[in-house]
Amino acid sequence: MPEIKINNRLIGENHPPIVIAEMGINHEGSLDLAISMADAAIDAGAEIIKHQTHIVEDEMSDEAKNVIPGNADVSIYEIMARCALSEDEEFALMNHIQSKNCIFISTPFSRSAADRLKNFDVPAYKIGSGECNNYPLIKHIARAGKPIILSTGMNSIKSIRPAVNILRQAGIPFALLHTTNIYPTPPELVRLGAMGILQLEFPDAVIGLSDHTTDNLACFGAVALGASILERHFTDSLARPGPDIVCSMDPQGLSELIAGSKVLFKERGGEKNPVPEEQPTIAFAFASVVATSDIKAGDTLSEENIWVRRPGEGDYSAMDYENILGKKLLKPIRSGDQLTKSHLES
Repeated sequence: MPEIKINNRLIGENHPPIVIAEMGINHEGSLDLAISMADAAIDAGAEIIKHQTHIVEDEMSDEAKNVIPGNADVSIYEIMARCALSEDEEFALMNHIQSKNCIFISTPFSRSAADRLKNFDVPAYKIGSGECNNYPLIKHIARAGKPIILSTGMNSIKSIRPAVNILRQAGIPFALLHTTNIYPTPPELVRLGAMGILQLEFPDAVIGLSDHTTDNLACFGAVALGASILERHFTDSLARPGPDIVCSMDPQGLSELIAGSKVLFKERGGEKNPVPEEQPTIAFAFASVVATSDIKAGDTLSEENIWVRRPGEGDYSAMDYENILGKKLLKPIRSGDQLTKSHLES
């Protein structure tokens, strides 16, 4: 089974799912608020907090000033310029998160951002869906030699494959997250089945879900289907402004997602056989063959004189009933008694 390791946290199908609390730009450019949000996520049980590293002048051209995202009313350039933390601020945020024994990772949206995070010595990188087909940037980030989590929204297997080949050639462990980049994502467009396709096409990848719906249901479904990574936007309060708040979880939602994913991890897998712990129930729930009338030695067993009744601890179970019909009794049996081997075998 493929797995990646971020700090000392192993991530893969054989380990409980990791929940990534993506603070992103929900802090609206305030370091104080970013620290407050990080504390709220840590208090709720977060193991990994993800940021977004925006250095706007290297990330966007002037044309971006005319592009307005579907979940906003101002240009993407204005949003990122407003929400970006400076290098010193982001470094302070990382140090604060790490001081609480929580893992800090971030998404670099440019070469300069990737270089900043390399200087920070982050333990892993997250690459967003918009950069999934930005092969030059992926190659630049991969040179750092750290694990990479790659979101794959808005991309097909055809466009994902070159990105994966870059990661393979770099010799780094990686994960692929199925994503739908609609904010919020309606249930019918979540398409959890895509995770199975990613696993089939890229068997060396850890698979997960980056979710933009408004609750935890998609993530829970993803865990049941084998997801090892769950990522949702996070805020300390759903009443805050910002383009990603609508698809964010608050501390209660994060706590519930972490707890629920651990339970679902225990529940998935297995084989279709009875388990030993079911034996007490089997004893009373199953049925055994019994006489429905007094039967003399030498009589033939038929539907008129035997049937099946609880409990199931007799020598002949309900599954044996058809095979017993037509056999002759070796010794008498009273009505209501279970048929034993001594009645049929000498």
